[in-house]
Amino acid sequence: MKSLDVMVIDDEPVIRQMLAAHLLKLGCTVVQAGTGEEALERLSKGDIEAAICDIKMPGMSGIELVRQVRAAGIDTSFIMMTAFASVDTAIEAMQAGATDYMVKPVRNEELQHRLRKISDLRGLRAENRVLRSLVQGKREDQFEFSSPVMRDLARLVDKVSPTASTVLVTGESGTGKGVVARRIHQQSPRANAPFIPVNCGALPENLIESELFGHVKGAFTGADKARKGLFLEADGGTLFLDEIGELPLMMQVKLLHVIEEKSIRAVGSEQARRADVRIIAATNRDLAQMVAEGRFREDLYFRLSVFLIQLPPLRERRADLPALMAFLLRRGAERSGLHRVPALEPEVDELLLSYQWPGNVRELEHVIDRALILADGGQVSCADLPPQIVKEAGAAPVADGISGQLPAEPGESLRDQVRRFECALITRAIREAEGDRRLAAQKLGMGLSSLYRKQEEFETLGLL
Repeated sequence: MKSLDVMVIDDEPVIRQMLAAHLLKLGCTVVQAGTGEEALERLSKGDIEAAICDIKMPGMSGIELVRQVRAAGIDTSFIMMTAFASVDTAIEAMQAGATDYMVKPVRNEELQHRLRKISDLRGLRAENRVLRSLVQGKREDQFEFSSPVMRDLARLVDKVSPTASTVLVTGESGTGKGVVARRIHQQSPRANAPFIPVNCGALPENLIESELFGHVKGAFTGADKARKGLFLEADGGTLFLDEIGELPLMMQVKLLHVIEEKSIRAVGSEQARRADVRIIAATNRDLAQMVAEGRFREDLYFRLSVFLIQLPPLRERRADLPALMAFLLRRGAERSGLHRVPALEPEVDELLLSYQWPGNVRELEHVIDRALILADGGQVSCADLPPQIVKEAGAAPVADGISGQLPAEPGESLRDQVRRFECALITRAIREAEGDRRLAAQKLGMGLSSLYRKQEEFETLGLL
């Protein structure tokens, strides 16, 4: 049993001392209180995990203590002690919010058993909170984009999040469709309910219906026990159907029915159950073209695309690259336990800005993570980058994502092309900030002194 912080509450000192002595042998940390009032004051600190409390005490009773503790939002599990003749009173305490009760005289073995159950239950709650935070993602671990197109997209997300609307997110692989889906969920009234991601392309075709809607015991060979299904797992929350274009036509029909009727029927069951689930779907395929070819149902397409969000590829929003690279470096260093965030050598910065990023943000993140593993001396060098990126970036024209291509001048080096790109980017940011260089620097993810230094460099080179 995990060691617990326990309070013993009883107006009889002998009982308190006997219970405390046994709890200390079990490895618990123990405090005592002789009255309900004294206990409430100590419990208000919120660090007592379990309380063993007598029901009948002078002044505040055990039942009233439980009520006040629950009303104050204090998360302490109560085991009530009662005489055999007052079991009904113990049940009243349970209704007030107690976890369990025991009949006096309390046996040590029984007390240990009850505490073990409380320890296990609290451990499961803690694990559930951790898993939910991992599934939902942390709000502070989100990148705020600076490019105009992504700021417009953020506005769409903010508008649709509080609604119950179905959302379809489209874009190339690696553009962040899952990140957008999570952000919509986190900003919605369902934020504290489950967010269940499902990769439709990874589900075996013969098991898709069972995975989504569940099945009863004996529904098919191998169904030796009932299964709840992902729709019911997400009840009250959000179901994220990634790669929706991979869903077979027969399942498309059933999904449309579920969305319209808001009820599901488990495989082998004759009873439909209500399911309060918000649907967010995503795909990197052209669903409109698939509809024209008869490979995706038109009615389902229109039902899913009530609110359409299209994510542009990274190469079309290069204004985000400098700050995004800095963000991924910082986050990667934190995850790796590094005390200092490695810096990018100027040549590395140029190569990463020049590369076309066919794998989009996901590819950039993998490249950064690889570089953090290989980097020596607090510096990321070209040798820490994948060879194909060094090769392709060195031969690639630089696009600024603002005014199209920046064609190279005859004999112009890669560094000169990158400088012109940076100059256009910084000039645009300052113009959008209406001359406020501090705001422009924040949007670009760089320090104000760095921005001034860059401008001086560009003036010296005749780019401004």
